[in-house]
Parts: sequence; C-alpha cells; structure tokens
Amino acid sequence: MEIKINKEIRNYKETVYFGLTARQLICSLLAVGTAVGLYFALRGVLGRETLGWLCIVGAAPMAAAGFFHYNGLTLEQFLWAWCKTNFLLAGRRLWHSENYLYDLWEKEDKK
Repeated sequence: MEIKINKEIRNYKETVYFGLTARQLICSLLAVGTAVGLYFALRGVLGRETLGWLCIVGAAPMAAAGFFHYNGLTLEQFLWAWCKTNFLLAGRRLWHSENYLYDLWEKEDKK
C-alpha cells in the first residue's frame, strides 16, 4: 500500500468533487451557467457556430479563474496586485537612506 504525501504540506488542496477543489468546482459551475445563459439569450439572434464560439469565449474566463495560480496568488489577488502596481501606486519612487549612527555622531559633536 502506498500513501501519497506532498513534499510541502502547504501544497495540500482538499478535493470536493471529481478531484476539484471547492473554488474550482464553483468556478466551473459558473462557467457552465454563463455558457448556457449566453446560449439561451442569443440563440434567436446568432447562428449556431457563432453562438458556440461566443459561449466558449464567455465561459473561458470563469473557468480559468478557478484554476489560475501565480506565485501563490489566485486570479482576484493577482489582478488586484497588478492594478495597484500599474495604476494606483504607479509613478516615480524615491528611496532615501538614513544613517542613524551618523546622525547620533552629529548630535554628539554639536554638544
């Protein structure tokens, strides 16, 4: 009998259904719901082939959100960090060093 154990315990993910984590399962269900919703909403307007591609394109971001991980970040965390870096906190950053020992010597010399 062989028991699989992750080398790093932090990499453990509890599976809920079909080997998917709860996040992956919910995002997959949302993707299916999005595709079905798009199909029924646009079936009288567009042809079948176009509608099929539109369902795929509409459901893909939802499905990808459940499986996306980058440096331990989920999709929402990654997008928030990206927006902060490129828009909210963008700009020139200045770095000023302080030499505390030198400041103490200067105070002592003035005394």
